[in-house]
Amino acid sequence: MNTRGAVPAIHVRGLTKSFGGRAVIRNLDLVLPQGGSLAIVGHNGSGKTTLIRLLSGLARADAGLIHVCGVRQGLNAIAVHRAIGIVSHNTFLYQDLTPVENLQFYGRLYGVDRLHQRVETLVERFGLAGYRSTLVRMLSRGTQQRLSLARALLPDPRIVLLDEPDSGLDPQAVDMLPQLLALAELEGRTTLLTTHNLKLGLVLAQRIAILAQGRLVWEQGTPGLSEADVRAAYDLHLPKSNRIWGSPSASGATA
Repeated sequence: MNTRGAVPAIHVRGLTKSFGGRAVIRNLDLVLPQGGSLAIVGHNGSGKTTLIRLLSGLARADAGLIHVCGVRQGLNAIAVHRAIGIVSHNTFLYQDLTPVENLQFYGRLYGVDRLHQRVETLVERFGLAGYRSTLVRMLSRGTQQRLSLARALLPDPRIVLLDEPDSGLDPQAVDMLPQLLALAELEGRTTLLTTHNLKLGLVLAQRIAILAQGRLVWEQGTPGLSEADVRAAYDLHLPKSNRIWGSPSASGATA
């Protein structure tokens, strides 16, 4: 995809959000070009999930501006929601519906063209055909996450937000995440990933950033970057008590 001169997929200026008088996001700026991919790491409470909710329109900022594909959030909610697919550690799936029923319901909400064909394509791509008649509450966490990703891609969004997609997965399912995301055909889409897993972030994103005390305090391209490099950068910006890993050999998934 040629993105030279293109409007950024995500453009954030001065974003601020507080809860109970405590600032979680503080005057945050972010520019993510079309087709770009960014992994954001940070300790629990650093604001990762809040940032995803703000970008997706699930929460409202106290101050600042968010533009999605050139559209100011809040002025055209339908256009923004159609542009974004979100995968969260909370799947927001309807537990008493089957995978196909979940996809059909979501597709009707978004007016997806050729819905039946689109649902069938995603069911096959993500290995859900064997669970057509199974209620979601009976599915494993890993299978639910596959369905959540299929649902996020159903409207063919230009931007995909992944909020700790490895949360709650067993080690085998985490190891399969890169292959699963490859099935999502994310190349060419704009992706923003939050995670505790440095290895996952380095594999899946072109750039990696550190969110600390509500701000993006460091960002670097991932080619040639190691987990130790990111840990060293993280240690420069937060005291030891707030680090997300317990030892130099930790993977970053301890918090």
